[in-house]
Amino acid sequence: MMRRPKSLDSVAASIQPLEASTAGNTDNRQPSKEVLELWRSADAVCFDVDSTVCVDEGIDELAEFCGAGKAVAEWTARAMGGSVPFEEALSARLSLFKPSLAQVQDFLDKRPPRISPGIEELVKKLMARNTDVYLISGGFRQMINPVASILGIPQENIFANQLLFGSSGEFLGFDANEPTSRSGGKATAVQQIRKVKGYKALVMIGDGATDLE
Repeated sequence: MMRRPKSLDSVAASIQPLEASTAGNTDNRQPSKEVLELWRSADAVCFDVDSTVCVDEGIDELAEFCGAGKAVAEWTARAMGGSVPFEEALSARLSLFKPSLAQVQDFLDKRPPRISPGIEELVKKLMARNTDVYLISGGFRQMINPVASILGIPQENIFANQLLFGSSGEFLGFDANEPTSRSGGKATAVQQIRKVKGYKALVMIGDGATDLE
């Protein structure tokens, strides 16, 4: 399979350590030839956001800002490991601190996105090669829009969740109609993208169970 990447409808690949690497070498970040070929043949690359494009888990940072960091982080670890349905973990985490619109806006003002090293350069190179770039996240659009702006990714290339607020800015919940609000949702988003765009080779990059799906 890895020798014929162009024949695949979609490919999931991870960075492999060099064969020459030793057990004591922790700098195993050099991609294999097969992985490099997958990058070169990709029509589109989809990135997870939290702990991938950004160094932080957005919901954990927002919860910490609102005073509920530890309890929410424990739920995040369970969600990333796939031990509970994503929609259950998302609802449980939000119910622990119920952020208001004012709190979210204050958070965004005081805590700008921390982009992972090298991501801006990578996205620029992909776009220069006419490779389309998407953000597919279980996080929230309110927090991902600034990230997309930094990277020059258009709004229509974002698949993420939406926090809902009342007329006074009180927390109401999240939009359950967004595909990424539930387990299997990122796969659904990728399928929607491929159906519309007709990509032959699409790469998904992420760090959690929902990305593996």
